[in-house]
Amino acid sequence: MEQGKIELIMSLRRQGIRDKRVLNAIERIPRELFINANFRKQAYEDHALPIECGQTISQPFIVAYMTEQLQVGDRMKVLEVGTGSGYQAAVLSKLCRRVYTIERYRTLLRDAVKRFDELHLHNITSKVGDGAAGWSEQAPFDRIIVTAAAPSIPQKLVEQLKPGGIMIVPVGITSGRGDQNLVRIERTEEGVVRNDLMPVRFVPLVEGVAKES
Repeated sequence: MEQGKIELIMSLRRQGIRDKRVLNAIERIPRELFINANFRKQAYEDHALPIECGQTISQPFIVAYMTEQLQVGDRMKVLEVGTGSGYQAAVLSKLCRRVYTIERYRTLLRDAVKRFDELHLHNITSKVGDGAAGWSEQAPFDRIIVTAAAPSIPQKLVEQLKPGGIMIVPVGITSGRGDQNLVRIERTEEGVVRNDLMPVRFVPLVEGVAKES
């Protein structure tokens, strides 16, 4: 596992990830703990893997790139929409003051919280909820990261950004051969500045809390 982690960090550097804090955070979080036992041997390969509830754990490069683009400071309050396995929140927890993370699947959140406890990541607050609605009780946030594709910029989330705040969100069609782009949103005093970063492929951002059998 350790050799695989070293090779992954080298690969991320080759792909243009330069922020040493981000690379260090990824190095410190054991990705194998966030992956189904059947896929553990692939933990440090640079691709997405399936997790429960038909979701995925993102490719390490995408995690690193989104985190780098978020420009997280150590005193910041960060909202994550879509906890999934908990891996992205765990990486963020090494970079900021507090992470608030929302997941619509109770099963996923329960497993993620167990991992946070096991790793003694005590600056992560989580809840089951509708990620598209954000977390108004804890707003405003310095940074927001969305790990599912929205059909358009989620205005409720923009409203929960502080002035000067940044949101990274995949935007676009999630069915068929539709295009998605990773978008960087900065909230300014004058309004919102949008920058399209790169083509991506994410599961859709679905409103509401999931019904699980």
